Amino acid sequence: MQVWISNYGGRLVRVRIPDRQGHWGDVVLGHEELRPYLNHPQATYYGALIGRFANRIKAGQFELDTQPHQIATNDDPNALHGGPNGFHTQIWTAEIRGHRLQLSHISPDGAEGFPGQLRVSATYTLSGHTLHLEWRAETDKATVLNLTHHPFWSLTGGAGDVLDHELSVNADQFTPVSADAIPTGKLANVASTAFDFRSLRRIGERIEQADPQLEFVGGYDHNFVLNGEAGSLRHAAALHDPSSGRRLEVRTTEPGLQVYSGNFTDGSFVGFGNQPYGKRSSVCLEPQHFPDSPNQPSFPSTVLRPGEVFESVTEYQFSAE
Repeated sequence: MQVWISNYGGRLVRVRIPDRQGHWGDVVLGHEELRPYLNHPQATYYGALIGRFANRIKAGQFELDTQPHQIATNDDPNALHGGPNGFHTQIWTAEIRGHRLQLSHISPDGAEGFPGQLRVSATYTLSGHTLHLEWRAETDKATVLNLTHHPFWSLTGGAGDVLDHELSVNADQFTPVSADAIPTGKLANVASTAFDFRSLRRIGERIEQADPQLEFVGGYDHNFVLNGEAGSLRHAAALHDPSSGRRLEVRTTEPGLQVYSGNFTDGSFVGFGNQPYGKRSSVCLEPQHFPDSPNQPSFPSTVLRPGEVFESVTEYQFSAE
């Protein structure tokens, strides 16, 4: 297994593993050069560390300790993935220690409108066929925080779409959204819906089903409520490509997992092997707290206060069957 990581956005640029025949391939979409990540709107989040707040905050507004806050909006009219100058655009300080790469960043008070100076680190460790990502963050003022990682996976090696990939998600519930992709605040059972991935199913099996939830966002772009206790490292999802035999298992301490089926990738971003990354050419599995949590009191809290330490772990384990 071979892994490339950039200090620009802390990006997982490239992951190469063999298939069942021993043929190597790229299983995360990306590019050899920096320029597309800087200039191409389709490449904005590819492989990046995401913060200060992953996913969406409605209208970029929330209240914390009776104080209203307005953060930068970039997903009209909402804030997405920490705003236009979020962690995905920052040059992280890098320190290599054997098989560990520690990336650190200081986000100043008021960055993109978020309160508090935030000290954050993301440490990648490669061990065998497992890539381990550990987050740690501290603040000097009360703030909200939701950190995730945003690889675009294709276990075929980047060719074609992922509709024949098989996906399972360890979740009995998901958070339905309204037409603006903001959660309604309710939890819905996945049973008897297109969101039932409790056992391996083709991603494309029900993605075109007549369902307002799918129609709102052009496919899957939803947060799943992971089973088990948040804070404990547990199985979140499995992804399998029958054609190559490659398999990915995701484990996390986070309470949720955003599944995004590449609904808006349009083929204009051309990556490894001159492959155009078109619609549904990848799937994202983003461990996270729930979207719009600062405005949803029933969701797990994303508030971080001085003296507290935010810690989170995600693992990606690869195999070939």
